[in-house]
Amino acid sequence: MSAADDQLAPRVRALADAVEAAAGRADAAVLDKAAAVVERAGERVAFSGSYTVVALAGATGSGKSSLFNAVTGTELARVAVRRPTTSKVMAVSWGSELPHELLDWLDITGRRLVPSGPNEFSDLVLLDLPDHDSTELAHRLAVDRLVELVDALIWVVDPQKYADAALHDGYLKRLAPYADVMMVVLNQADRLAPDELDRCLSDLRRLLDSEGLRATPIMATSALRGTGVPELREALVRTVVNKQAMAKRLSADVRVAASALADDLGTAAVPTLDGGLKHQAVRVLGEAAGVPVVVDGVRRAWRRRGSAATGWPFVSWLARLRPDPLKKLRLDLRPGDHSPTELNRTSLPRATSVQRARVDQGLRQLSESAVEGLPRGWAQAVRDAARGRETLLLDRLDTAIAGADLEVRRGTWWWGLFGLVQWLLIASVAVGAVWLFANPVLVASGLPPLPPVTWYDVPAGTWLLAGGLLGGVLLGVLGRAFVEIGANSHARAARRTLEGAVEAVVADEVFAPVQAELDRYRRAREAVVLAKG
Repeated sequence: MSAADDQLAPRVRALADAVEAAAGRADAAVLDKAAAVVERAGERVAFSGSYTVVALAGATGSGKSSLFNAVTGTELARVAVRRPTTSKVMAVSWGSELPHELLDWLDITGRRLVPSGPNEFSDLVLLDLPDHDSTELAHRLAVDRLVELVDALIWVVDPQKYADAALHDGYLKRLAPYADVMMVVLNQADRLAPDELDRCLSDLRRLLDSEGLRATPIMATSALRGTGVPELREALVRTVVNKQAMAKRLSADVRVAASALADDLGTAAVPTLDGGLKHQAVRVLGEAAGVPVVVDGVRRAWRRRGSAATGWPFVSWLARLRPDPLKKLRLDLRPGDHSPTELNRTSLPRATSVQRARVDQGLRQLSESAVEGLPRGWAQAVRDAARGRETLLLDRLDTAIAGADLEVRRGTWWWGLFGLVQWLLIASVAVGAVWLFANPVLVASGLPPLPPVTWYDVPAGTWLLAGGLLGGVLLGVLGRAFVEIGANSHARAARRTLEGAVEAVVADEVFAPVQAELDRYRRAREAVVLAKG
């Protein structure tokens, strides 16, 4: 394998990668041409890669077939006065057998073998193409098809039509990227005087240079007299011996296809997702999914439960009569509670029209920031990625909120302690009341009264009754303050937890698809650069 082949293989792979990455996003016609180049390169190397295919092409009357016979030393190409002369493609090869697989791939039926041992034309397949300006459409189509497939081209022109627009505008200008695998031969040089031939060659050189074909050599020949034919044969021999024509031609094919794809991809910097817009999208989606409602529910639930557990028992039972906010939302359910369904995991209110409008706006702003500078097809792919799963987004957010660990029961250990003290104070009130009102009952019943117990001249029963009542109220107030602090702390923690859950869903459903499209665009751009070489 030659160095050119070693360089060609990774470039073909890079072009294939670019085509794959840009599928459905870049211009379809550009992609089709690039894909065809990838396929053609693989097939050409597989089909007799050791052969060099050179085609002689020319206009009607240029003497192309006569030159073909002169170069090959045969009379295989039909030469006639009636035009067009060449109606079918003729392929000639030297050696002991024809490269049939290669000729089948080229779809050439007219094939001749020149039996010979190893010689300078071994591994050469020389084609005589129909006239490119033929009045027959089939002839012109055959030329157009093979111009795309052969390894090297020799354009045969004559002194009368060397500047013909059909040749220059139809072929040479667009084939400028293939200048180093083409040659232009001015045939019928015997019709010109030496000074006329010099002027003609100079003008032809000027034309080719102006068309980007500076690397394309020119020479003068006369098939009739044999002038320049040995030099043309030597040029063919050098082409065959160097075995670079196929790699150069395919390399140019890859470069042309990659350049067209690069133009379609553009040169602007690859956009990135704006961090501020990402945060805004998470916030508005969280609001639409009910994060504020859940946060408020956590605060109220903690307040309700804490008040019921730590408040003054004479009034705390009222708190238990109010419904639990989280259970009403079907959140923070215990194993024995009614489990939410998979389709409707919570009882959170559905997003309002205003919230949905804000969601639409947030996603639209996010996607528009990510498509700045992108070609139309890629921009649409990014927009579709940002909005493609929108119908399931709120359902996934609802499921994420339902599955979030709000840790509502964390930090409640002191509730039991406060409750125990409250009941002890209730017991104190009960004992004090009994102590104060027991003596009248005992006296009326004929029983001895309880011995008097005082402290600072105040009966012990009064101390127990008043202390229990006052202590219970003060403990309830203190507990209420602690509960409020805990409720706000848990609400903040719940907000962080829920926003994290929302961000994970949005990252999976929105950010990741958008970033995947941007990464795909970056891969396509990088692959195209490698393919261009």
